[in-house]
Amino acid sequence: MENLSLAVKSDLKLHTAPTVKTNPPDRDLPAEVLAVEVFLLKTGGPCGGWDKYDHQTFLKVWTKHSGQQVYRKEAKLYLPGKTLEEIEQHEDWHQELIYLQDSKREAIQRWKASKHQKRQNRIQSQEAEEAEKSEREAKVQAKQHRTEQERREAELQLEKWREEKQRIEEQEEEQRLAEEIQKRKKAKEERRRQMEVKLTIEEQLRLKKEEEEEQWRRKREKEQREMDERRREATIGIQRFNERDLLKVEAKLQERQRREKEEEERQRRITAKLKEKVDGNVSRDPSRLTRPTKGWEERMKHIGPTGGGPVLQMFHRSDCNNYRFLFNNSLKD
Repeated sequence: MENLSLAVKSDLKLHTAPTVKTNPPDRDLPAEVLAVEVFLLKTGGPCGGWDKYDHQTFLKVWTKHSGQQVYRKEAKLYLPGKTLEEIEQHEDWHQELIYLQDSKREAIQRWKASKHQKRQNRIQSQEAEEAEKSEREAKVQAKQHRTEQERREAELQLEKWREEKQRIEEQEEEQRLAEEIQKRKKAKEERRRQMEVKLTIEEQLRLKKEEEEEQWRRKREKEQREMDERRREATIGIQRFNERDLLKVEAKLQERQRREKEEEERQRRITAKLKEKVDGNVSRDPSRLTRPTKGWEERMKHIGPTGGGPVLQMFHRSDCNNYRFLFNNSLKD
């Protein structure tokens, strides 16, 4: 507690409320200036009716917590002689004083600006009147004096006035042009900034689109690879089944051809016997009917014990269908 008291006393100059000068009010000053003085007179002066030490302690704690309500508990510790209600009332007084002082400063600034503008308008009006007066005097003087010298002097004065007037107009025009150029620069800079933002957004959208397209392309390639792999596996499987079926069909076909051949040979033998009976003494070699041909002997050399031989040709789909038909019929047989 003693340390805080010493700290508060050492910082009194830093937290003192702004003093209000009691100069005689100007009749042209705004009402906000007088409102501060009236408020202080009614509420007990610059400390709001508190002694200077208590007021400085309040300001230190209030400033420390930036005016938040949590300051009240700490202020109550350092101001045991004040109740919470008195502290809250003093806070309301202090905030009202700050508001009135801010209003006073703003009002004084507006008042000064208005006075300055009025003074400028009055000066410009006087200058315009003096310029018109000078022009009128120059014209009158030119009319009154007919001599060449007097006329030149009047014209010279008039020319000076015109040059001065032109100089002022040129300065005003230069100022207007400078303001216009500055305005255009700001507008150009704003357009440039908006264009940069637009280009940045477009670039982000383009990159995002490219990334999405790349992801889609990779997905399609992956799906295509998977589909090709499945198709390749299916093709290999179909080829294996087809090869196995073709071997079985070819074996059945060869067996069928063999039986047909035997049937033909049997029919030939029967026919030969019948013909021998008819022809009587005609000498024949019946064994030649049952002998296989040279082509058949060569073919039978390559047939294994299972009845399957080498695949002599690759059958097309239509041939495979025919073999399947023959195979099914052979199974029925």
